[in-house]
Amino acid sequence: MTGSDLPPSFRLAYVPGVTPAKWVRIWNERLPDIPLDLIAVPSAEAAGLLREGRADAGFVRLPVDRTFFSAIPLYTEMTVVVVPKDHVVTAVDEVTPADLADEIVLHPLDDVLDWDTRPGLPAKERPASTADAVELVAAGVGVLLVPQSLARLYHRRDLTYRPVSDAPASQVALSWPEAATTDLVEDFIGIVRGRTVNSTRGRAQAPAGRGEGVGKSGGRGQSTAGRAPGKSGGKAAGKTGGKAAGGRAGGKNPPGRRAGRAGGVDRTSGKRGRPRR
Repeated sequence: MTGSDLPPSFRLAYVPGVTPAKWVRIWNERLPDIPLDLIAVPSAEAAGLLREGRADAGFVRLPVDRTFFSAIPLYTEMTVVVVPKDHVVTAVDEVTPADLADEIVLHPLDDVLDWDTRPGLPAKERPASTADAVELVAAGVGVLLVPQSLARLYHRRDLTYRPVSDAPASQVALSWPEAATTDLVEDFIGIVRGRTVNSTRGRAQAPAGRGEGVGKSGGRGQSTAGRAPGKSGGKAAGKTGGKAAGGRAGGKNPPGRRAGRAGGVDRTSGKRGRPRR
């Protein structure tokens, strides 16, 4: 099989902390013939991956270069501090950055939080990754500030976390190169936005919507045509020919009564009838 013979696929990147399972499941239900390839990528490398065309779209952390990328913000994560379970911070439900003034706050190289002024005391060295920083927290070296999803991702039994108020938050978005908004990207945008399979918006849904509209219209036309001989020709004709013609005109409704309903005009003779009182 040559490269041109390979079926199309959709390449979706995602950064640590993002769980794309829900959207992947819906994609597989709606587009079972088009594989969705997941690509895990560090947050710092996500933009480069998309810019180089190695993925069609990705779940990334904002900000991104909006002169090159389109982005749909999805949700904002709460910032938490990761500490050992016996740490003094665990005595409260929430802390502020000022509460960490005397703590060594680890600052990994892949940190995704944008601080104007970082709280606490700096460590001698910056951990290479958030995963490494979590190990240092477990060793009692310091504490770590991260989005809640990363605290859950690198969870350990001997660690816990507490929310931090007045801290910068991390926003997750679906992003893709604006100039590469393909049909498959449009399909995935529709899924992420929650459009139903019958939605008329989006590339794949619109033709289906028009097809269904034509089918329904055509179905009604055919159904009406099918009913016409029976219902229109039978019931309608029966009512017209039976009740109206036979019953009303010749039996229950004499011409005088019918003329009275018509405003006193005898439709048969064209003369004005006497209104019935």
